[in-house]
Amino acid sequence: MTAYRADPAILDIEDAIAVPVVPAVFPTAKLRFRNDPAAAEIGLAELGDDEWLGHFGRFRPLPDNLTAPLALAYHGHQFRHYNPEIGDGRGFLFAQMRDTRGRLMDLGTKGSGTTPYSRTGDGRLTLKGAVREILATEMLAALGVETSRTFSVVETGEALMRGDEPSPTRSAVLVRFSHGHIRYGTFQRLAYLEDRNGLERLVDYCLAHFIPGAEAREDRYAALFDHAVSGAARLAASYRAAGFVHGVLNTDNINITGESFDYGPWRFAPRWDDGFTAAYFDHGGLYAFGRQAEALQWNVHQLALALRTVAPADSLIPALKAFPDRYEAALTTAMLARLGIAAGEHEDDKRLVAAWEAALAGSKIEPDRAFFDWRGGRRRHDHPAYDTPAFEPFVKAVANREAHAGALDGPYWSDAAPCSLLIDEVEMLWASIADADDWTPLQTKVESIRRMGAAHDCCERI
Repeated sequence: MTAYRADPAILDIEDAIAVPVVPAVFPTAKLRFRNDPAAAEIGLAELGDDEWLGHFGRFRPLPDNLTAPLALAYHGHQFRHYNPEIGDGRGFLFAQMRDTRGRLMDLGTKGSGTTPYSRTGDGRLTLKGAVREILATEMLAALGVETSRTFSVVETGEALMRGDEPSPTRSAVLVRFSHGHIRYGTFQRLAYLEDRNGLERLVDYCLAHFIPGAEAREDRYAALFDHAVSGAARLAASYRAAGFVHGVLNTDNINITGESFDYGPWRFAPRWDDGFTAAYFDHGGLYAFGRQAEALQWNVHQLALALRTVAPADSLIPALKAFPDRYEAALTTAMLARLGIAAGEHEDDKRLVAAWEAALAGSKIEPDRAFFDWRGGRRRHDHPAYDTPAFEPFVKAVANREAHAGALDGPYWSDAAPCSLLIDEVEMLWASIADADDWTPLQTKVESIRRMGAAHDCCERI
């Protein structure tokens, strides 16, 4: 059994990046979702539901952990416009502990009340928003994307008014399980304030807890930036292989660890369409499916500008220039992993991935269907798209390729259709809750997603 190991390391830099806050007091606390597999990784799976609600609905401190939650301070580029008036406006860092791998993990909230950074917001989260985050994190984790996970959802009994969905609507508080909540915008804020000492301390904190051993290097700033660039390239590649559009890739939504988090207007693409967007307000398609790598590359440039406060510019340039190559390598790895095809010669792999993307785009087939049908590199189900000219180059390229060992292990690959998560199904799952308070379809969907994830786990992850 995993032991609970509290480690509130953030206290070392609290004065530079956070302020203590008081959680909201909610009318009710009804447990709607608890992630026991995640809780098992940090020694909290044995909590009874009453204890769980006490900590994650009422926010009583965990033993030997933070005595008061901390709202994190940061700035950020929002759709490439710099905003110095943001920060944790409806969330806070609640606790930190070590997981089974020894990593420092955060439990952070969403919808836990107002903070000094709330501005005109009410500090709350809709229950629908919480349900959507459960689905996004479960699906991405199943597809091998490094993501935060939804740890807990508690319905809180308040009626919320929102302009972009039917109101009044139900409320919830969500707890997110994540490998850190240090954003690019955290660095940007300290650079903006010309707080050199705070920035140096933040860098040292990140090196100590996210890149063990690197804090002793003379080029520690370059080491951190190199790590961030690799993480951003990998994240962009994994989004593409998953057919996922985050929707709001602002610098305050990008984690220094390269872990995906903070899900608002996300979507899985119904077609391989580079112009597909997730956010109704993304009128120019800045964060469209085909522009996410560009967005993350732009963001690492902003991180470099912030780090120039303490680091020589020429020490950051090599990693900046390496982003395109790292993205291409990560994309090849991610695509082969999802297809369940063993790696081969570098150039052959690149051509295979290019042919696959061209086939998906040219045939307009649903991406989840195509990845499922061609798992292991062989056509296993019929679909009219596979007999079109768009697929011919891929069929030729994959003809002599080997499946990854274990690529088709597990009963999931014998199903008639893949597990997918397009917007119509998300809305249907929510409708069952909104109309009849029926949580069974959501629970069944989560089980289905996890079953798919187990089938993917036998191969190299995205």
